[in-house]
Amino acid sequence: MKIVSIVLLCVCVIWSAYGQVVNQLSKEEEREGFQLLFDGKSLDNWINNADEYFVEDGCIVKKSSGFGNLYSEEEFDNFILRFEFQLTPGANNGLGLRHVIMPKNKGYLGMELQILDNEDSQYKDLQPYQYHGGLYNYAPAKRGYLKPVGEWNVQEVIADGAHIKIILNGTVILDTNLKKVTQNIPVEKIQPGLLRPKGHIAFLGHDSVVRFRSIRIKSIVK
Repeated sequence: MKIVSIVLLCVCVIWSAYGQVVNQLSKEEEREGFQLLFDGKSLDNWINNADEYFVEDGCIVKKSSGFGNLYSEEEFDNFILRFEFQLTPGANNGLGLRHVIMPKNKGYLGMELQILDNEDSQYKDLQPYQYHGGLYNYAPAKRGYLKPVGEWNVQEVIADGAHIKIILNGTVILDTNLKKVTQNIPVEKIQPGLLRPKGHIAFLGHDSVVRFRSIRIKSIVK
């Protein structure tokens, strides 16, 4: 009697909140010229200035304490950045654009877009620009479009010269212009680095856990 063994191979595929495989480009993104900044396995292509970010379960994770930053090795000027993020209760982080790499505990130099659990009671009295998606110190974002804490959010950021736009879960929450929001401010009082034309992508830690995945970018060629 001949015994035939059949082996079933089960492949576990994790799908993102936007309907494609996590940490991979879609066919359309490949055609459009997007590149992955995170492979889901390591912090290759990133500079960890305080060892406060690590990889776990296909995500970049910020530790619960510390104010360290994580920078892309590559610099970008004009681009479309797409990523997913998952907040924990009270989470606070920042998305840095066109940043300078700073040493540990030396703050940051560049533009910051807020990443925040808007609904946590500790943040009830913030300035409008301090809530999620706000251009810190300059322009508020629309509120009410974050998913509940623990769910994955999908965000796209377009930085095209002075034009900055954020699309959160399919809704435009910020559409502003750096020149317009600073036109009546003396040059010496404009936030250092805000108007830099080129620099690193950065995640700016603020003493709380946030997870990131499916980080991809496309340069805007003029």
